[in-house]
Amino acid sequence: MKAYVFPGQGAQFSGMGKDLYDNSQIARNLFSRSTDILGFDIQKIMFEGTAEELKQTKVTQPAIFLHSTILASCLGDDFKPDMVAGHSLGELSALVANKTLSFEDGLSLVSKRALAMQKACELEPSTMAAILGLEDHLVEKVCSEIPGIVVPANYNCPGQLVISGSVSAIELACEKLKEEGARRALVLPVGGAFHSPLMEPAREELATAIENTAFNEPTCPVYQNINALAVSNPDDIKKNLVLQLTGAVRWTQIMENMIEGGATQIIEVGPGKVLQGLFKKVNRELATESASI
Repeated sequence: MKAYVFPGQGAQFSGMGKDLYDNSQIARNLFSRSTDILGFDIQKIMFEGTAEELKQTKVTQPAIFLHSTILASCLGDDFKPDMVAGHSLGELSALVANKTLSFEDGLSLVSKRALAMQKACELEPSTMAAILGLEDHLVEKVCSEIPGIVVPANYNCPGQLVISGSVSAIELACEKLKEEGARRALVLPVGGAFHSPLMEPAREELATAIENTAFNEPTCPVYQNINALAVSNPDDIKKNLVLQLTGAVRWTQIMENMIEGGATQIIEVGPGKVLQGLFKKVNRELATESASI
C-alpha cells in the first residue's frame, strides 16, 4: 500500500517549486491562484528569495504547502494514495491531497495558521530544543518536573524528540536531560514554542477559521498528528486539526501505525527527504522515495 507523506517547516530552500512552474501548466495556474489568495507574490520569494526571507513563518508555511500540494496535483492519475499524513504544517497539505480540503481553503488556513503562530510567538520569549538519545518516557518525566511551561512537542523517531516551551524552562530542561543521559540537548533556531500550550492564542484564532471551512469526505484516511490514528470522518478530522497547534506531533507513532496499517511504500511529497529518513529509522527495509513529475 502507498503512503504519501508531507513535510513541515524547515524543509524550505530558495528555488523551491521552480521546476514545477517551468514544466507544468497545472503548476502555473495554481501558483497564480496562490498570489491572489495570499495577497503577496510568494512565487517570487520561493524562486528567488534569500534563506532569511524564506525563514519568516508567514512565508515558510505557505511555501512548503504550495510545493507539496502543487507537486501532488502535477502527479495527476499517478497520485493514488492509500493513506496520507503530514508533519505539523504538512497535515494541511495531506488534507488537500486526500480532498478533505480544497486547494484554496487549505492555503487560506495555512496563511491564517502562520500569522496566528507568529503573533503568539511575540507574546512570550519561547523556543524549542531537540533531545537525542533518550527514551520518550524519560523526556516526558523531566518535562513534567520542570517549573514553567515545557512539553514534548515532536516525537520524530525513536530517540529523537523535540521539546517546546518558555526559554527559561527549555534551558533548565536541557540541563536536566543531559544529566539524565541525553546524547544531545540542542536549542533550535526557531522563533517560538510550536505545539505547546503557549500556542493557545493561535489555536483559538485558527479554530474559528477551521470551523468556518468546509471539510469533505476524504479519498483515503489521514493519520493525524494529535492521535496518530487513521481518520476518515470529516468532523473528526476537523476536531483533531483544531487541537494540533497546542498538541504534540506524534510522528513516531504515525509511522508505526502506517506500517501496521499496511504501508509498504512511503512517498514524500514536497521539499527535502527528512520524513523518508525518519521512516528508515523505524524500518530500514521500507521502500521510500521522493515524488517527482
